[in-house]
Amino acid sequence: MRTTQAQHRSSWGLAALGAFLVSSSSALAAGIGQPVPWQMDRQVAVTENARDIHSFEHGMHWLSFGISLFVLGLILYCVFRFSEKANPTPSKTTHNTMIEVAWTIVPVLILVAVAIPSFRLLRTQLSDPKADVLVKVIGHAWYWSYEYPAVENGGGFTFDANLDEDKQPKLLGTDNDMVVPVNKIVKIQVTAADVMHSWAMPSFGFKIDAVPGRLNQFWFKAEREGTYHGQCSELCGARHAYMPITVQVVSEEAYAKWLAEGKTKFARIDDASKFADAR
Repeated sequence: MRTTQAQHRSSWGLAALGAFLVSSSSALAAGIGQPVPWQMDRQVAVTENARDIHSFEHGMHWLSFGISLFVLGLILYCVFRFSEKANPTPSKTTHNTMIEVAWTIVPVLILVAVAIPSFRLLRTQLSDPKADVLVKVIGHAWYWSYEYPAVENGGGFTFDANLDEDKQPKLLGTDNDMVVPVNKIVKIQVTAADVMHSWAMPSFGFKIDAVPGRLNQFWFKAEREGTYHGQCSELCGARHAYMPITVQVVSEEAYAKWLAEGKTKFARIDDASKFADAR
C-alpha cells in the first residue's frame, strides 16, 4: 500500500514538473504577430529593424548581467577582505590614482561600446529609402484612417479601421485592415486629427507618434506573410485601449488584387455613410 502511494506521489510530481516545464516554455515563447498568454519575450521579428533591436536588447541584457556580477564580486571581496576580523588595523588610505583612473575610463569605454550599435540602429531607422508603397495613417479619437494614393493598378481611396469586438485576438481586430505587400519597402506618414496617438507594431520593431499638425515618417519591409497586430501606444483618452492596429502582409498578387478592388469597396462604404448622414 505504501509503495502504491509513493508511486502515485511520484507520478503526480512528474506530471507537475512536466506541466511547469510546458508552461515555462510557453511563457518564454514569442507570438507571431500577436501576444500569447504568459509571453515573456518579444514577438517574433519580421523585419530587419526588429531583429536588430532584439539583438541589441539581448546584448544589453548580457552586459548588464556581467556588470552586476562584477559589482557583486567587488562587494563580496570588500566584505571579507576588509572585515574587522581579517583586517583589525584599518588602512588610512584616502586616494588611489589607479583605481580612480580605472573607474573613470572603464565606464567611458562601456558607453562607447554601447553607442556604436545604438547609432548604427538609429541610422537604419532614420534612413529614407525609396518606397514601393506609401500609406498615410491618421489617428482619431478613437480609430485609425488609412489613405492609399492612386497608382497604376488601383489605390486612390481612404478607409477607417475601427475595433471589431467579434474578431480574435480579443480587442486587437479591426473591421478594415491595412494591407501591404511582402518584401516591399512600405513608407508610412503618420499624423493625428485631434489628440496625440502612437502607431505601434511590435513585430515590425517600431512605433511612431501621431501628432496633430505634424507629419512623422517611418518605413519597414515585412519579410513574412501574415496578420500582425498592434495598438495605440499613447494615452489618448477614454477609449485609448480600443484603438487596435491590424496589418495584413500578403503576396504581391494578392496586394494588387486588393488594391484594384479597394476603390470600389471603400467608395461604396463612403457613399453609404454619406447617404445615412443625409437621411
